[in-house]
Amino acid sequence: MPSSADAPILTADAMRAAEAACAASGTSLATLMERAGAAVADLAWRMASGAPVLVLCGPGNNGGDGYVAARLLARRGVHVRVAALAEPGTELARAARRAWAGPVEALGDELAFAPVIIDALFGVGLSRPLTEDIAARLRGLAGRRILAVDVPSGVDADGVQAWTPALPADVTVALGALKPAHVLLPPAASCGKVVLAPIGIEAQSRLRTLPHLEGDTPGAAAHKFSRGMALVRAGPMPGAAALAASAVLRAGGGYAILSGATSVPFSAIIAERGENFAERLLDERLGAVVIGPGYPPGAALDRDVAAALKSGKPLVLDAAAIPSALPRLGDTPAILTPHAGEFARAFPGLEGSKIEQARAAARRSGAVLVYKGADTIIAAPDGRIVAAWPGCPWLATAGTGDVLAGACGAMLARGGDAFDAAVAAVSWHISRARAIGPGLIADDLVKA
Repeated sequence: MPSSADAPILTADAMRAAEAACAASGTSLATLMERAGAAVADLAWRMASGAPVLVLCGPGNNGGDGYVAARLLARRGVHVRVAALAEPGTELARAARRAWAGPVEALGDELAFAPVIIDALFGVGLSRPLTEDIAARLRGLAGRRILAVDVPSGVDADGVQAWTPALPADVTVALGALKPAHVLLPPAASCGKVVLAPIGIEAQSRLRTLPHLEGDTPGAAAHKFSRGMALVRAGPMPGAAALAASAVLRAGGGYAILSGATSVPFSAIIAERGENFAERLLDERLGAVVIGPGYPPGAALDRDVAAALKSGKPLVLDAAAIPSALPRLGDTPAILTPHAGEFARAFPGLEGSKIEQARAAARRSGAVLVYKGADTIIAAPDGRIVAAWPGCPWLATAGTGDVLAGACGAMLARGGDAFDAAVAAVSWHISRARAIGPGLIADDLVKA
């Protein structure tokens, strides 16, 4: 789980470009390696608490970071051993190897026990899965405390390939910037706690982790309409829409209407039978419309989506409402909230990582995407992306997506940028779930 809010995330290619730019501006790659090794050594020092450390070094610059870490740990008095997969293959790694004064063992089948292991074998440079012989050697080291340098060996740093590491990490130190693998499943689950170590690289990226957002306190002059008026259109399963309407209020909206329902969970929600849906859409105070929760595909949904699109009001579209609206969405401000199955139906044929797919779908639709899941991705058409890993596992229960749609409606109804609204809604959703914890059901998210 990443430890930093609003932190930059760089692909392997973008990281290499950032390192080159740093070197061009006067900070040598050797200096960056020294800083990286120092960050690794500092974390290993705390993990080991005086116990011996085994450093596994690969042939590339990731291995060079390992040699630097070994030298610095030995200087602190730690009993350090180094095992190498192969001789260093880059000049930087060779220089780091020469500076290590101790012996180097072969990474074989019978390495002596060490309670803490630094995995500096491959890092972000891996372009194919580990061979079975290397994987078998690493599996033989299971049971130790593992500190991975950048990513555990065997992981695709860009999160495109679902490779499984033979030696999952307890802690991963991300050098200079996080990588997509730290925030996307399945690799994120193998990274353990991810600690970002700044090493002097200017990591500019439009892809970032979820920011830490405080609750938006209404101003002294606020009133119910200035805080946002949202309408939720109910379908044949009104319970889902009721959850969404409740979330409008709990997430900070000032006025919630549940259209197409005869009863409401809270007296503060306005229930309307729904015959005047098209007329209600003309209300100038209305800041957002939520359609999709509990509403299966069909002529009725298509008709309501068409009416909402015609009104020009900002929309939150969930489930079957997404493919219904996409061909006609145009320039309508919208937040789309699909889970994986709904995303595949609405945007077939997209390839790449979840981040790349969300970016492409946002660009294609012109809408903000909240691609839901344990590794939720929020993407804007202009290229801004936020990764919301880790979420909260207690959200894996029916109805929580309907609550998120309502929260998006509350944030969107206030006016302003749809991407910022989606980010705020996801942040509220996760923090609310964490506060509730075990046994959470969707109704809990909207109760006091």
